[in-house]
Amino acid sequence: MVTSSPNEGEEKEGPVIRDKRRIDPETGEVRAQAAESSPAPEAPANGGAPVTDEEISSLRTQLAERLADLQRLKAEYDNYRKRVERDRVAVREQALGQVLSELLPVLDDIGRARDHEELTGGFKSVAESLEAVTGKLGLERYGEKGEPFDPVVHEALMHSLSAEVTETSVIDVLQPGYRIGERILRPARVAVADPDPDAAPDASGAEPGDTDDEPGE
Repeated sequence: MVTSSPNEGEEKEGPVIRDKRRIDPETGEVRAQAAESSPAPEAPANGGAPVTDEEISSLRTQLAERLADLQRLKAEYDNYRKRVERDRVAVREQALGQVLSELLPVLDDIGRARDHEELTGGFKSVAESLEAVTGKLGLERYGEKGEPFDPVVHEALMHSLSAEVTETSVIDVLQPGYRIGERILRPARVAVADPDPDAAPDASGAEPGDTDDEPGE
């Protein structure tokens, strides 16, 4: 009597491996199934119809608008960068001005000592070093005799008339002025003189009423 095995006639269960590679590793050719399953290239969105002049004009309009947007953004950025740089310089000058303003009385004492020939020895070296440092920081001293009077940078403490000037001019500097760039820390305090109309000579250089002829000639 022949007995059959209980597993006989039944399929064996187990993992099924399917090779989905498009290239056959043995032949190196594209498999027929993979070639057939490859998606066909998509047709153009407009169905292959030629682009019309109206569409080209619309695209050009859109391109011009985008270009104008980019140019506007660039201009705004450039203005912002310049404003930040200008504010940075202004803050720096303001901070320097506050510090250097405290040193102006010391610089005045140094100037007076120099005028009286008292700037000698170690005091002279210290004074010159201080002036060099303040100069590197941008501090500029101004105000000279004979220069035209400018109310923006000068403060007139004395006023007179003079036949030696042809315009309102500085005839004496009572206290020098200081500035950093365009920022005035202290105006120059000066004595000014206007031309004296009564003492002005004529074109020949002689005083009014003078004559070369002797009386009675």
